[in-house]
Formats: sequence, C-alpha cells, structure tokens
Amino acid sequence: MSSERLNPFSYAILVLVGRDGAGPHDLRRAAEIGRVFWVAAPSQWYAEPKRLAELGYLEARKEPGRTRERTHYTLTGKGREALAAWARTPAQLPRTQHETVVRLLAADLVGPEPVLEGLPGLKDDVEEALERLVGARAAWAGLEHRAPLLRVNDHYAERLLRLQLEWLDEAEQVLRSGEVGA
Repeated sequence: MSSERLNPFSYAILVLVGRDGAGPHDLRRAAEIGRVFWVAAPSQWYAEPKRLAELGYLEARKEPGRTRERTHYTLTGKGREALAAWARTPAQLPRTQHETVVRLLAADLVGPEPVLEGLPGLKDDVEEALERLVGARAAWAGLEHRAPLLRVNDHYAERLLRLQLEWLDEAEQVLRSGEVGA
C-alpha cells in the first residue's frame, strides 16, 4: 500500500470531491480550469483519489458512463475529519515555481534577445487562462453552496493573471531598454 501520509495535493482532491462527489475525470477538468492555483501531472488526478479511497478518506463506487463504467468518489467521515483538521492548521505563503522569473534573470548571461523570444508563450498562456476563467463561471451552476467561495478565488485568479501581464510588460521594457547585456 502507498504512504498513508496526506499531502497538500491530497487535501486539494478531498476539497474538489466536495459535497456531491466527483470522478477522476471531473477532478482533472477542474484542474484544467483552476491551473492558476494548482498544477499536477494528469496521472496524479487519477491516482490520488484511488489512494485516498484505499486509505478510507473517500468512498469509491462505479457508475455508468458514456462508454464504460466510471468511478465516482465521495467524502467519508474520515475524509471530512481530515479536512477539518487540515483547515485549522496555519496557512502559509503559496509555493511558487515561476520559471519565467528565472528566465528574466538569465538575460545578463545570454543577452535580452533569447529571453524576449521566449516570453510570448507566457502571454499566450495567461490570456488563455483568463478565457478559461470566463468559462469556469458557467460551471458554477449547481454549486450555489460554493458560489461565494468560488467568486473570491475567481477574483484572485483574475488579479493574479492580470498582474502576470503587467509583469511581462515591465520585463519586456527592461529587456528592450538596452540596460541589460550579456
């Protein structure tokens, strides 16, 4: 059996399973919408709920799907207790791995041009994420109990994404200014 330890991703899964339950495909779809907040390999969205069910935090049952049976997970009492205990622990500054910040710093080693060539990808990703936020709002139907919470996270995500665009503009200005060279 896998480790019995719960990690931050375990709690993310428990929260996303929520009141009505969810299947791994639902969890992965939620992850795509919310990738501003959490990034994990697609396989983890399938493996972690299975592990949590083996540990008794989730209950798994088979339900009919379009082409084959699908697993649907619901929270158990043990899962709710684990969430309540975790929610009481002190919140910390989010972990961030911002590769583009590191790329910007590389400009004094490789010059500004290679960095400028790589930056448009971030802008495309941010704009796509902003579009996904609009689509995500439609998914709130049926989640009235979470709507105020979803709105708070939605506002945060939008501000965070817009800040990325501002940062990107500033970074491009500095790189084009001629102040940075290899």
